[in-house]
Amino acid sequence: MRRLALALPLLAAGFLPGAGRADVVFVINSLDPGIQVVDAATRAELRQIPALREPHHLALSPAKDLLLVGDAAGNEILFLDPSTGEVRKRERIANPYNLEFSPNGKLLVVTGLRRDQVDIYEWDAASMGLNLLSRVKPGDMPSHIAYRPDSSTVYVTLQGSRSIAAIDLGTRQVAWTLQVGREPAGIIWHNGRLLVGIMGSDHVAVVDPEARKVERTIRIGRGTHALFPSPGGGPIYVTSRVDSRIAALDPVTLDVMRVYEVPGGPDCISFDGQGRLWTTLRWTRQLALLDPETGEVATSPVGRSPHGIFFRNRDLVQARNEVPAAPATR
Repeated sequence: MRRLALALPLLAAGFLPGAGRADVVFVINSLDPGIQVVDAATRAELRQIPALREPHHLALSPAKDLLLVGDAAGNEILFLDPSTGEVRKRERIANPYNLEFSPNGKLLVVTGLRRDQVDIYEWDAASMGLNLLSRVKPGDMPSHIAYRPDSSTVYVTLQGSRSIAAIDLGTRQVAWTLQVGREPAGIIWHNGRLLVGIMGSDHVAVVDPEARKVERTIRIGRGTHALFPSPGGGPIYVTSRVDSRIAALDPVTLDVMRVYEVPGGPDCISFDGQGRLWTTLRWTRQLALLDPETGEVATSPVGRSPHGIFFRNRDLVQARNEVPAAPATR
């Protein structure tokens, strides 16, 4: 009984048993509002971190010492320690649907899909502080985010406007918009081009941001959603939520190399140290593990409408331990 009593305060504070010795997966359940922490080896639940109403996406801080989770309907961002699962801070933020740090680590851009706004924050790592610099209204339903590598421009998909917006981060104004297709969702910068998943159709649009035109389209499947470059310059994986597949694109030619059938509506992807894909299955309350070499898919149950995902391995814990911790905020 005494051991249990000693353990309870640690669990309440957010610590994961054996957190520094195991690989774990953080899964955001949007309709069972919270973050589910799963043991990667056994795929068993370790614990739940509650959110207020409807979390969707997450971002790892530039120092890799914080995992920021946006609770869109709850109007707050949770700051988690990825090593322990501890909630370091909660901050009131208007409708944080998606969020990404700039490549230079100085800014955090947050999209408010329901409020048609894009907020640009200055990031203070020492205090975990967010200073709102500007609120931009680029169009209907701003969703996913990509940056120019020099951090001069952020590109945002506008699901309701069939377009993408380029926002100049110097002037903090919309520089241009471009029609790309119905319900554009995921977007990444790749070799001087923007790759955009066209969720209302079945393809990826390849955009030349200098000429401001769609150069080509790559058919993936109905509900083409988000794109995830694999570590080390390998294939780019693209999810299709309606046809329930994941396509691997050649990183040079952008041709489809292989298609994996993954029933359940694959949405977001995170990679483990073996190059395997951990993906949320939005429609079936499952977490899937895909081995891209064999094509084998293993699934395990999670909460309702799993969306964002983050695989945290022991190497990150080691790197985290080498970085001075930000002061806790209660």
